[in-house]
Amino acid sequence: MCDLRWRPGQTVVERFLRPDGSVGQQHPLRVLSDDGRVLLAWLPAGTAIMASRLADGRPLREAPLSERFRLPRTSVPSIWHETSTLRRIADDEWSSVWWFFDAAGGFQGWYVNLEVPLGRTAAGPDRMDGILDLVVTPEGGWRWKDEDEAGAAVEAGRLTPAQLDRLRAEGERVGGLVERGDYPFDGTGTDFRPEPGWPAPVLPG
Repeated sequence: MCDLRWRPGQTVVERFLRPDGSVGQQHPLRVLSDDGRVLLAWLPAGTAIMASRLADGRPLREAPLSERFRLPRTSVPSIWHETSTLRRIADDEWSSVWWFFDAAGGFQGWYVNLEVPLGRTAAGPDRMDGILDLVVTPEGGWRWKDEDEAGAAVEAGRLTPAQLDRLRAEGERVGGLVERGDYPFDGTGTDFRPEPGWPAPVLPG
């Protein structure tokens, strides 16, 4: 277990690093709990983040799939829109689990972001996005997301075949948790409400 722990109420920044080590997206999170291995944190809708765009200014998905992972990217200020997320990020797992809530606080389902864990710094957890993801319904069904993108990422050298195999294995592991109704897909956290008056977490200047 890592000795570095973050305090409840503290703001940390989840950074998504690219394979070349440059920083892509940055999401400020309010810490709910942290035991040195598993972070539970909150990102409300309307929070200012740093997002990734193509260097020519286009959103990533506007590029043809054959080019999407070959073109240079840059980071730009943006806003986390529409839904708020509760996130469970474990240092030693190749995924993080996101609970999604609508504007009224209603639970909408889970999103499993498959990721390569890169450790933590004093500022927050570092991850590399694994492209491939899982969508989990409130009723406990699940499906893969972005399989075509994951294949294109391997062809472009954005992911290695071994990394994609590990990410698929992690997706199957988490899918098993979903099918059995095991934590974190057992209803835990689906009634989460932030404390009244909590300000949105803020990226460092």
